[in-house]
Amino acid sequence: MSNDDPTLNFITPRVAAGVLFTDDQDQVLMVVPSYKDYLDIPGGYVEKGETPYQAAGREVFEELDIRPPIGRLLVADWWEDSPEANGTAKLLLIFDGGRIDPTHTQMIKTDGNEIDRYCFCPQNTIADVTIPRLANRIAEALLARMEGPIYLENGHLVPTDARRTKGAHRH
Repeated sequence: MSNDDPTLNFITPRVAAGVLFTDDQDQVLMVVPSYKDYLDIPGGYVEKGETPYQAAGREVFEELDIRPPIGRLLVADWWEDSPEANGTAKLLLIFDGGRIDPTHTQMIKTDGNEIDRYCFCPQNTIADVTIPRLANRIAEALLARMEGPIYLENGHLVPTDARRTKGAHRH
């Protein structure tokens, strides 16, 4: 490769896929990871040889020991830590798990190692139990169920997203 190879400027982001599940009261299924000090949605990084959709299903099974149906993409969030600090770029995806069937809820078993437990959180408490960028991503995913997929950058709507700039929901 020569030094003028344009691929030298290409970024290689990490890709993670999560799943948004709600219960019959529209509360969000959150997991309590043993390695984080905030709640998260089920999900994790995409591994070699799998697609983001496959990773979402695998992570739900690994974390909750269930295989519920997983639907369409709701949110794509481009996240880049400070380039000045040699930050890492990430593409964070949320797929729709829909309303989780009570049968699946009864079957949930956390491993007690990576995931300590799970809970259902009212939507108006999500910002209190997780980090702001994830709270924003979850809020957008809930709206995307009605409006269609949403693209975010660093957890926020891109200003040119005309579908959302006229609405009452802003971040």
